[in-house]
Amino acid sequence: MSIIGLDIGGTKCVVAKASDDGVIERMIRFDTTDAAGTQSQLYEAVQELDPGSAPVFGVSCGGPLDSRLGLIKSPPNLPGWDNVPITEELEKRFGGRAFLMNDANAGALAEWRFGAGRGAHNLVFLTYGTGMGAGIICDGRIYEGSTGNAGEAGHLRLSQRGPVGYGKVGSFEGWCSGGGIARAARSIAQRNGNKISFYSGPIELITAKDVAVAAQSGDPLALEILEHSGRRLGQALAMIIDLLNPEKIVLGSIYHRIQTYLEPAMRKSLAEEALPDSLAACDIVPCELGEDIGTWAAIAVAIYYAGGFASGVRDAVDQAMHPLSLGSL
Repeated sequence: MSIIGLDIGGTKCVVAKASDDGVIERMIRFDTTDAAGTQSQLYEAVQELDPGSAPVFGVSCGGPLDSRLGLIKSPPNLPGWDNVPITEELEKRFGGRAFLMNDANAGALAEWRFGAGRGAHNLVFLTYGTGMGAGIICDGRIYEGSTGNAGEAGHLRLSQRGPVGYGKVGSFEGWCSGGGIARAARSIAQRNGNKISFYSGPIELITAKDVAVAAQSGDPLALEILEHSGRRLGQALAMIIDLLNPEKIVLGSIYHRIQTYLEPAMRKSLAEEALPDSLAACDIVPCELGEDIGTWAAIAVAIYYAGGFASGVRDAVDQAMHPLSLGSL
C-alpha cells in the first residue's frame, strides 16, 4: 500500500508519496493556476509518483467542501473549483481509496500526531494564518461534523464592531488573523488621513508582516494593534476552553512568529474569561510543523483513514515521521 497526499492551496500545490509506515519518499510541488490546469497537474503528479495498485489518498483543501461526498465546493481561493468530485476522480483514475478533509481539520491531525499536539487526547488546532479556522481532536478522533466543516471558529462574533473577517464584522477571524491585523492597521490609517506611523506606502497594501516588523522595532501603534489582537485571541480561546475543555490548543503560523507580542494580553483575557480549572488543564502552544504543515496534513489524512493511527501502528508512524525534515527532501 502506498500513501499519497495532495495539498491543494490557492497559490501552490504539493503531491507527496509516503510508505505505509509513514516515511515520505518523494514530493512534487507546483504553482496553482486555473482550475482545469491545476487538476490536470495534480493527476499527472500522482501518476509520476507511481501510486501502485491500492493507494490511499489524503486530500487537504480549504473549504467550503463536503468531506463525506468528496466534493470541493467553490473555495474563495480556488476560483472555478465548483463541486469538484476530487475523491471520486482519484479513485476512478488510480483505484484505491481517497479521502478529503478541510485543511484546518487536516492540520489538526498533522500537529496531533507529528507536531506540537503529540500525545494529546483532546486538542484544538487553530490555523491562525491569513484566516482563522480550527480543527478539533475529541477523545482521540478528529471531529468533522456533518459535512466536514466543524471548527469554523473564525466565524464566531467577538464584538458588534471591529474588523471584518469571514464575512462578519467583529469576528474572531476579523480580530485574529493575518488579514484581520492588516485590516485593523488600514482602518486606523484611514481615520488618520491615510497615514500611519510605521508605513509610508499605499494604505491598501499594509500587511500583518508590516505590523509585526514595526512592533519588533518598538513602534507604539503597532504594539497596540497586536496587544488588542492578543486580548481578542484570549477572549475566543476562553470560549473554546469552556466549551470543549481541551488539554492542548495549538496555534498556527502567525502566532508562532509573533507570540511575544500576543501572549501577555492573551493570557490576561484568559485569566478573566475562562473557567479556572479548565484553563489550568489546557496547554496553549505554538505549532511545530511550520510552512510545510499542508504536506504533513495531506499525508496525515491518508494515514488516519488507512488505520495508521491505531494503537501500536500509531507509535511506529510517530517514530518514523517526526524526525523527518521536509526541507531536506
